[in-house]
Amino acid sequence: MTADLSQIVKAYDVRGVVPDQWDESLARLFGAAFAEVTGAAAIVVGHDMRPSSPGLSRAFAHGAADRGVDVTEIGLCSTDQLYYASGALNLPGAMFTASHNPAQYNGIKLCRAGAAPVGQDTGLAQIRELAEGWLESGAPRPAAERGTLTARETLDDYAAYLRSLVDLTSVRPLKVVVDAGNGMGGHTVPHVFADLPLTLVPMYFELDGTFPNHEANPLDPANLVDLQKRVPAEGADLGIAFDGDADRCFVVDENGDPVSPSAITALVAARELARNGGTGTVIHNLITSRTVPEVVRENGGTPERTRVGHSFIKAEMARTGAIFGGEHSAHYYFKDFWNADTGMLAALHVLAALGGQQGPLSSLVAQYDRYTGSGEINSTVADQNGRLAAVRAAYEGRPDVTLDDLDGLTVAAPGWWFNVRPSNTEPLLRLNAEAEDEATMTRIRDEVLSLIRA
Repeated sequence: MTADLSQIVKAYDVRGVVPDQWDESLARLFGAAFAEVTGAAAIVVGHDMRPSSPGLSRAFAHGAADRGVDVTEIGLCSTDQLYYASGALNLPGAMFTASHNPAQYNGIKLCRAGAAPVGQDTGLAQIRELAEGWLESGAPRPAAERGTLTARETLDDYAAYLRSLVDLTSVRPLKVVVDAGNGMGGHTVPHVFADLPLTLVPMYFELDGTFPNHEANPLDPANLVDLQKRVPAEGADLGIAFDGDADRCFVVDENGDPVSPSAITALVAARELARNGGTGTVIHNLITSRTVPEVVRENGGTPERTRVGHSFIKAEMARTGAIFGGEHSAHYYFKDFWNADTGMLAALHVLAALGGQQGPLSSLVAQYDRYTGSGEINSTVADQNGRLAAVRAAYEGRPDVTLDDLDGLTVAAPGWWFNVRPSNTEPLLRLNAEAEDEATMTRIRDEVLSLIRA
């Protein structure tokens, strides 16, 4: 096929429409290129439930085997299950998934041995260059000795490993509704939750990559509606929603109200600090709530602020030796999980925290939800730099106001802050604002939006 790899090789992964933008022949070249760039003797490959995933995954495996690399195929898995395999087996890995994207999409998330991330600066650009060259000149000559393909089951080991990190054996019985969105949570949750003191109410556990009930993207409030209704209807203690590849988890309380990912980050940070003797570094991106660094300090830890994006979080996790990291997008990273993100482990922490006391979830998380946030608001602009400069000019020099450029522009004052960052792929500016009360947040939000959209 004729493919424009600049359209599908993104900053952190491969993502595009199948077969319009990429297909199994290209997946095979990606497999050969991954083998070449990692220089590994063996790799591990897994895939989600999308109709195109098994074929793409197998083609990639054959491409790597053509280069003399032995391939362990773990078959159907969540993304964090692939990270588990990469860490436990100490092998580079490839996960075939398009996460929360619609059914016609697919992609590859790549990592080096020990689940270390592969992005543009850590191998993805080289993989693209090799694949582009082979698209023009033909596939590389196979190695003298072809690698092997071996199937291996890792689901039970993955579940047991997660349960070893969070003790749920003595919690009070809980009723939990889980919306898997027809994604990989339907595959992993029954194994991870097995034999725990939980009554599980499953929603959309049937693996179906066409997503017949709703998109598997809980970041969009429309996709949480079914779960929000079901939790109070069942008299459940909480609800949990996973995205398509089950590496992110979203939580709703007993009333069906969403719990902010920043509150979950703060809650899990407090637990991880307690587990580590009240010391340790916790990473948070710059648009998580101010509650997060406050809770980290209150529990003896050191908060470390970073740019938005999993490659930055993982790099800071490795650099600082952090015990935990969290993002506003409901990605949660753990030192004990090879610095990789796993929504399932975060969900177990929430269940353990709730089941370890008698109050409802809404009361438990109130202490971790101290401010009013705007959520992320996108504005289409013709001149990103010009609008950012206008915002800067409006706030620069004001008393008690600080500005920084870690990621876009962050403006902070004692009672509020906001961040404006440009999209890397679209003509958008993204605004996140937070304040001590609703009125202040609304005033700041509207003031900044008027500057962005002028």
